[in-house]
Amino acid sequence: MIKDDFPILTRKIHGKPLVYLDNAATSQKPQAVIDALSDYYERTNANVHRGIHTLAEEATRLYEEARDKTVRFINAASREEIIFVRNTTEAVNLVAQSWAREHLYPGDEIVVSIMEHHSNFVPWQQLALDHGVMLKIVDIDEEGRLALRSNAKVQNSKSNDLESLISPRTKLIAVTHASNVLGTINDIQSVVRMARPRGILTFVDGAQAVPHSAVDVQALGIDFYAFSSHKMLGPTGVGVLYGRKAILETMRPYQTGGDMIKRVTIEKTEWNELPWKFEAGTPNIADVIAFGVAIEYLAKIGFDVIARHEQELGAYCLERLRAIDGLTLYGPQEMQERVGVFSFNLEGIHAHDAATVLDEEGIAIRSGHHCAQPLMERLHVPATARASLYLYNVKEDVDRLAQGIKKAVKIFRSP
Repeated sequence: MIKDDFPILTRKIHGKPLVYLDNAATSQKPQAVIDALSDYYERTNANVHRGIHTLAEEATRLYEEARDKTVRFINAASREEIIFVRNTTEAVNLVAQSWAREHLYPGDEIVVSIMEHHSNFVPWQQLALDHGVMLKIVDIDEEGRLALRSNAKVQNSKSNDLESLISPRTKLIAVTHASNVLGTINDIQSVVRMARPRGILTFVDGAQAVPHSAVDVQALGIDFYAFSSHKMLGPTGVGVLYGRKAILETMRPYQTGGDMIKRVTIEKTEWNELPWKFEAGTPNIADVIAFGVAIEYLAKIGFDVIARHEQELGAYCLERLRAIDGLTLYGPQEMQERVGVFSFNLEGIHAHDAATVLDEEGIAIRSGHHCAQPLMERLHVPATARASLYLYNVKEDVDRLAQGIKKAVKIFRSP
């Protein structure tokens, strides 16, 4: 069983076997990834790109091999298009600082969706406030689907569908590939078809999509794509920014010093070549190397197998959750339109209370606004409980989730 590869899943919480259903926040790590971290520090520890001794050359080779694995993983056109950052959040900020501040002017427009994680909302919002740029918000329909075109089901007057929001001043569309709250899988190719003929760039937050299905950035036709290692079995502290080479070459680095330079004189500095131009200072070497091992682990299983497993398990989870009296489930009601992220509320029970009861049963879920407060406002709720599946979860985990929810209902609704 895949589950056997993950040491933490043998733990007991409050005396009960752990059921880990907080994968949208971070995934657990297989033994191979943990071993890669230990092996680096025990056998190879050295800085990269700067030394000619054996350890330095080994470290550099392993680090750059992880970049090559990432190129193949998302089918980038070249290794120059893969920038290692700390996380998805830093990738968004890099583009906001290095591209948007140089290319946008007062009166220009950025379009984002109401379902965005704060990481793909706040940087654009602050840029708009600082530079006189207008931020436009795409709405969702009643089942949490992105409103691409005019639809009578979209009734929020504060925002609208994507097609009607685009204008001659629109310069960037920033949208999530899959929602961390609703689970909605957005039709990125349709977004690109609206954007590219008009010369509008596209930035896609792939943090919730990349762990669950194969992503081909060239086939999608996007300009920027960002995701995080820790949501796809890798370590924390590593993220990836993919950018089309032609665009990256026009961008100035927003962090300077260290290895991102080619030549420094008293008068001026020449930037390093791509991708190192955007990787200032000593990188997170061990975790990047272990991230490469996580990519290999996923590739060995195969995304066709992962997607099929998650679709089947997700459909089962939808069925079990819908059967619980007083449970409101947010997002698309058909599994083929979503990833295995299930946000819900229980009538008369706060999300935190439900999560606390589940924790006592050894079941880890998330509760709160999930760094998506504009979406919470749109849904007219302060918070939701969220259970999220991954490749090591099984039907028994879903059964225990349903049983735990029913226990919470019994506790809080008892007369």
